[in-house]
Amino acid sequence: MPWHFTTFRSKTWLLASLLSLALMGCNQNLEAPPATEAVQPVSTDTPIPTPIDPASESAFLSIEENGYAHLFLFRSLNMQLTRITTGSWSDIAPALNPQRTRLAFASDRDGDWDLYVMALETGEVKQVTNTPQYDSAPSWSPDGQWLAFETYVNDNLEIAVVNVDSGETVPLTQHPASDHSPAWAPDGRNVAFISTRGGDSDVWLANLDLAGEDRYKNLSNTPFASENFPLWNRDGSQLLWSSISQTIGYSGLYAWNVATPDRNAYWIGDGNVGSWNEAANRVLAAVSAPNQTFLTSYDLEGNILFSSIPLTGRVRGIAWGSLDLPAQLPETFIQAAADVPAVLWAPIITPAGDVPNQRFAVVPINDVQAPFPQLHDLVDESYNALRLRISQEAGWDALASLENAFVPLTTSLEPGMDEDWLYTGRAFAINSLMANAGWMVTLREDIGAQTYWHVYIRCAVQDGSMGEPIHNVPWNLNARYDLDPRTYEQGGDYAPVPAGYWVDVTSLAYAYGWERLPALPTWRTYYKGARFTTFAATGGLTWYQAMQELYPVAALTTPTRVLAPSLTPTNTPTLTPTIRPTRTPRNTPTPVYTPTITLTPSETPFPTLTPTPPTVIPGG
Repeated sequence: MPWHFTTFRSKTWLLASLLSLALMGCNQNLEAPPATEAVQPVSTDTPIPTPIDPASESAFLSIEENGYAHLFLFRSLNMQLTRITTGSWSDIAPALNPQRTRLAFASDRDGDWDLYVMALETGEVKQVTNTPQYDSAPSWSPDGQWLAFETYVNDNLEIAVVNVDSGETVPLTQHPASDHSPAWAPDGRNVAFISTRGGDSDVWLANLDLAGEDRYKNLSNTPFASENFPLWNRDGSQLLWSSISQTIGYSGLYAWNVATPDRNAYWIGDGNVGSWNEAANRVLAAVSAPNQTFLTSYDLEGNILFSSIPLTGRVRGIAWGSLDLPAQLPETFIQAAADVPAVLWAPIITPAGDVPNQRFAVVPINDVQAPFPQLHDLVDESYNALRLRISQEAGWDALASLENAFVPLTTSLEPGMDEDWLYTGRAFAINSLMANAGWMVTLREDIGAQTYWHVYIRCAVQDGSMGEPIHNVPWNLNARYDLDPRTYEQGGDYAPVPAGYWVDVTSLAYAYGWERLPALPTWRTYYKGARFTTFAATGGLTWYQAMQELYPVAALTTPTRVLAPSLTPTNTPTLTPTIRPTRTPRNTPTPVYTPTITLTPSETPFPTLTPTPPTVIPGG
């Protein structure tokens, strides 16, 4: 008996079976039907795989460039990347159908996020969903007729399925947690997905052949780790996902074996997005460095199969398979490949005759509130372009108020920040008060031994026309003040996934040349040390090299700082002892007593410290 959904007796039974998944929401008003009522016999025969020709293995990736995500074709044989979509919109989450003839993806090309299907032979694109809310992360049913996907409804991410041809949609989950990134198993009877119902982002499995709470199983079950992007291999024997660990274990790609369900998933290699090849003996991975993304590949023992390829931005999805592409790529592919991304900004040097030795000046950034609203002359245009882009994407001017921009060398920052990039004029810090007001959230990412942050700001318009929902739980830095020793020692705690649509500031900043900075080693007990709002346009320079663009070497070797004023103690009066009245004898019969009282306060001030005037070092 074939393994795919054509074995189902009718579409009516299929819809009933799919609707049973709605119990994922654990709605207390619903009772799961007995397993015998919800399941039809399904063959357990494993299909004989077709021999794989490595020359036909190709991958489709969604890669960000210039702040938009476009689809790229990656040929495994010649290691080339070819852009196949382009435009002032984003195409994300590619997924190959089981027949390897069509590619599903999500796009906001029509103003809001919907699902689309592309015919690989012709490049023709068909819209599948047409709703104002966010629809993304498609996953094909085994027969290629349905797509499971994530959708934003009732201020929450849920999972639904849609018929590719008719657009008929069936909701699957109704849970207050964030349920997203579905992966439909090849047997048709299991759906893996990511959920925060356990407190953080874990991989869950819904088995349609079971009922009640037995239907759901937490596969990863990793406290203080965030899982993402589950994906089955071709025969459904293994499930791949990525994990970002914040305590123990490794971040990277993990594989879970269906044959040994009680064993933990095993680590394959670094990566935050991964995909199986057709034979399921290799994994294609997007590996994130702090401010760069690379493409690489592993075998199942974790051996690297080719050198890392640098990419233009983060990867928003990978689909890898063996497919027979035409010798002549579709015309839409060729046109997209020929497109040259626009230059987002260019530096304009402001004439300044009083800057010695060809050093650079800091110039004002207009209409910005900051202690010193200035930036390095080489990066102010980049900042202004980024500020305008964020205003367009979020609907409000989030960078009009800064915690810091340029900081003069004579101004002391917090402890541990003596060599902060704010001194170079090549950095800025977003106003952190937005986090307290609920207009900014941060997601924690530990890369190696360092902690980084992914910053999102809330869109002014919440109708789905701007931004995207946040999928994973953010990190609450303020939880350290909850008088809980555990949260204090770990520098905070996970927070619930916030509702609404948000703009990814970190990714946009990278497109304009601004990098995020790592938290200081003391950030868990030192709030300012988190540096979660600071971005720097390093330009490939070290901090010392960047400082020499503004200051002479002598000013860096013996910096002159304005010391904090010394406190002069208040004068404390010391009273002299009070003399008791003395008896004075007189020549009169009745003695007269004349008291003599001396009350003379003596003020003895402590020495006053007079700071030595700072030495002024002339430029030169």
